[in-house]
Amino acid sequence: MARRVYLDYASGEVGNPSSAHEEGRHAKKALEGARTRLARLVEAKPDDVIFTSGATEANALAIIGHVRALRKAGKKDIHILYLPSAHASIVENMRILAEEGAEVDELPIRDARVDTDVLAKMLRKGTVLVSMDAVCGETGVVWNTREVAETLRKSHDGDGVPRALLHVDASQAPLTEKISRAHFGADVLTFDASKVGKTRGIGALIAHRTIPMTPFYRGGGQERGLRPGSGTPDLAESFVRSLEAAVAGRAAFRFAALRERVRVVEHITNAIPDVYIQEGRLQAPNILNLALPGRDTDYLLALLDEAGFAVSSRSACETDSEEGSRAVFALTGDRERARTTLRISWGPRTRPRDLMRFSRALAQAVAFIDTKESR
Repeated sequence: MARRVYLDYASGEVGNPSSAHEEGRHAKKALEGARTRLARLVEAKPDDVIFTSGATEANALAIIGHVRALRKAGKKDIHILYLPSAHASIVENMRILAEEGAEVDELPIRDARVDTDVLAKMLRKGTVLVSMDAVCGETGVVWNTREVAETLRKSHDGDGVPRALLHVDASQAPLTEKISRAHFGADVLTFDASKVGKTRGIGALIAHRTIPMTPFYRGGGQERGLRPGSGTPDLAESFVRSLEAAVAGRAAFRFAALRERVRVVEHITNAIPDVYIQEGRLQAPNILNLALPGRDTDYLLALLDEAGFAVSSRSACETDSEEGSRAVFALTGDRERARTTLRISWGPRTRPRDLMRFSRALAQAVAFIDTKESR
């Protein structure tokens, strides 16, 4: 449906939403309609929705844009925290701010949760932002964002110093988790169209107008001046259609994914020796992360690709890393497991028999590698 909507828009004449002519007004109506529907899905106001090129840009605005705005307003003592297993668009932006003089700390992790007892002791008046993801894209761990939000609220002494904001990258959440701002306890949310459908090139930042942010560049003033440039009603409509479908089908897909995960894990652990499942107490059921110590997982990926299965060893944004999966290392503290990971994920259109075909192909590929290495 979302793909058909996009193609319908793209094949027709779509005006510039910033133009006053009839085509522009039509485009503006479509863009604002998509914005209103997205706002309804996340239980925010339409003015809170800022369309971006994707979650990477949205995360950068939420992190760098906010801190630079505070600096511009005269704040000097800036302390920020982030989840070390988060996407590169969070981690790398934290490094930029550290280079610019901010004090940056990693959130403490214990038993696949943010340790809020330790976090409470780390907070201080200069703490302005905590950034984390809702669901780890590599391991599928569902993080305790609401507990973090409550810790921030309780630590605030109300002496006129603003409470630290909680930024949550919810890109991986829509297929299996609720996506309202209140559900995450977040002040700022980010989403990405490519994580819920086939549309690429658009995402969203959800942030109230009162939250200070500085744009990276200036132009025509679109998207509250934070992301200037001609709007894309075709992409926005397709993005929101995919989100609406994810929300409508979430319960059914989650139930099916939980059932299939049990079957796949049982088959893999019975067929493959020395395999570890990286997961948390709360887990997105459609993301399965394995560690296969002693095996060449790059070779394994090639064998699976040849068999017709597209899986990965770590985030696509960090495939060149020689250290392995940063997310798995943050979760386990085990470098060997981090170097030998395999990430499997599936969506609503994946059939149970396809998952079982994959698990058999995986077992055969690992057995081939084990036999070859034992010679």
